[in-house]
Amino acid sequence: MCSLPPLLPLLLAWATVAGATDPTLPFMEYLDRDRLVCLKWGFDNLQGNITFQLVVNSTGWVGFGLSPNGGMKGSDIIIGGLGPSGSYFTDLHATGNSMPLVDDQQNYALLSMSETDGQTTMTFQRSIKACDDKDFHITAQPIKLIYAYGTTDEINYHGNRRGTKEVNLLNYMPRTIPTDSNYLIAKVDNFTVPSTLTYYHCKIMKFPKLNTKIHIYQIEPVIENHDLIHHMLLYKCPPDVTEPYENQCYVGDIGDNCFNPVASWGIGGGVFEFPENAGVPFGGEDNDPFYRLEIHYNNPEIKAGITDSSGLRLHYSAQLRQHDVGILTTGVLIRSNLPYNIPPKTSQFRTYGTCDTSQFSVHMNPVPDISVFAVLLHTHLAGRKVRVGHFRGGKQIDFLGLDENYNFELQQTVNLGNIKTIKPGDEIVVECTYNTTDRDGITKMDLATTDEMCVAFLFYYPANNVTYCGSRPNTTFLPTINVNDIASDEYETLLKNQPQFQVVIDYANRPSILKNVTLRQMMKTPTVACQKYNASSRLCASWIVNRAVMLLLFLWIAVV
Repeated sequence: MCSLPPLLPLLLAWATVAGATDPTLPFMEYLDRDRLVCLKWGFDNLQGNITFQLVVNSTGWVGFGLSPNGGMKGSDIIIGGLGPSGSYFTDLHATGNSMPLVDDQQNYALLSMSETDGQTTMTFQRSIKACDDKDFHITAQPIKLIYAYGTTDEINYHGNRRGTKEVNLLNYMPRTIPTDSNYLIAKVDNFTVPSTLTYYHCKIMKFPKLNTKIHIYQIEPVIENHDLIHHMLLYKCPPDVTEPYENQCYVGDIGDNCFNPVASWGIGGGVFEFPENAGVPFGGEDNDPFYRLEIHYNNPEIKAGITDSSGLRLHYSAQLRQHDVGILTTGVLIRSNLPYNIPPKTSQFRTYGTCDTSQFSVHMNPVPDISVFAVLLHTHLAGRKVRVGHFRGGKQIDFLGLDENYNFELQQTVNLGNIKTIKPGDEIVVECTYNTTDRDGITKMDLATTDEMCVAFLFYYPANNVTYCGSRPNTTFLPTINVNDIASDEYETLLKNQPQFQVVIDYANRPSILKNVTLRQMMKTPTVACQKYNASSRLCASWIVNRAVMLLLFLWIAVV
């Protein structure tokens, strides 16, 4: 059951999640950091109905919604509660940051409403695929959930009693807590943040020596200044990094060679849990390596005198899992002498990076299959969409990641829910779409927050030697072009048609280069059919938590 005392330790909170036993509502997530808002859900099949139960530490009105970008505009919302005259419940939609409007078609059905011990429990149901254009289509991709609540039954402004969390409702992976859980921590200590717009800080460090191999099963951000930290990455260093230090990143220090990612966090993200059968390996006979913590500070107000002690807490267990986890960074090669500029005053401009895994054979033999289970998509302020295409034999067979409503403030590592297998010779294409209508000059592909990136971090198992595979258009023989003298769509096509300059890097920071890689054409994003809500259809018992049933469902999702 949802248990919401705000002072419970995090460990107990996750244990409560793992212990949820309602066969019709097997999935459960806290939507806020203080665990005051709990969502449970379940469904009978992917063409049927989905049931939600929202438990909130309040006896006022409660609201829940499905959002295209984490904000109110365009959101599908329900508001309900238990007032002096009984329960109330309404299906609405938002046109902006204002009171949502009532839908003409009420496609959500209230199943129950109760108040107990200062908490409101609201259970409701809708079709997974709804026909009303005011209702949000629920797909097998992660969805941004929003919530808000009041202290009374008078529905008015929620203040700070609101939040957003991205959850894959149809492809959810339950969490487990090992009995011998412990943690390592990688963080800076009272670091004075420079009063500059963008600053990358790197700390080269060692963890306490672990003679026995362990598995990291959960990554938890420890953030002191939420308004300044854009992202954090932890890299394992190659053997030639032998001394600890702290300094600005990417200034030519030896630690800049650490490019084997083992943990990541992006702005708006929360705790990330690995699947039950996989963990990030640490310790054992691994030569006691150094690690590099990279923190990107984004300081748009140029604040001075701020100290920070943020980092990542790595929860681990000596109970080894079946697979070692690796992270493959792919997308557009960031730092290069090859120009790749985004023009100003354009509502849509796409960039592309590709990874031809045939090149992996330079770094290992044989090349194993890569089982991808999660992805972190990353651009900066101008990013609006990110798509990661998966190609085999020159034809696209799937998307490894897809966010048609990218939100810079909400960059979470999300489970795909089913395993997507990259075979030797497959290709990965990362496409990012930008909007620069508010910019007067070109936008470079570079490190600053006001620059742009187009990156996908693929979480997979079993871990292999390759850590990076990205590309950039090979513009060596193109004449110098002023982006103001050519239409943005023509410029995009010109760059897209150039051969790609691809770089692959392994765990020892050894690069290999391909100069003429072909960029494949990506398919349109699949659309979904709709289905009217059938209020008489209720959840059946087929969602009893059974490993065999779950496996069959995930296999079915992978096929369709």
